[in-house]
Amino acid sequence: MQVIVWKALRERQRAALTRSRLLAVYGTWQRDGEVRNLIAGHLEDPTPLLGRLAAGRSRDFH
Repeated sequence: MQVIVWKALRERQRAALTRSRLLAVYGTWQRDGEVRNLIAGHLEDPTPLLGRLAAGRSRDFH
């Protein structure tokens, strides 16, 4: 999926955009034929939630 982050939003929310390991993007879907984009309106850094995820067993897909 392509996420479009306009310059003004990128400058306002630079920390979330550059420092997060997990990024939540809220915005507007845009569709033109087969092309779909998410136009970002707000970014959040939910990285702390990763600490609560249990590390599962590795799966070997052969």
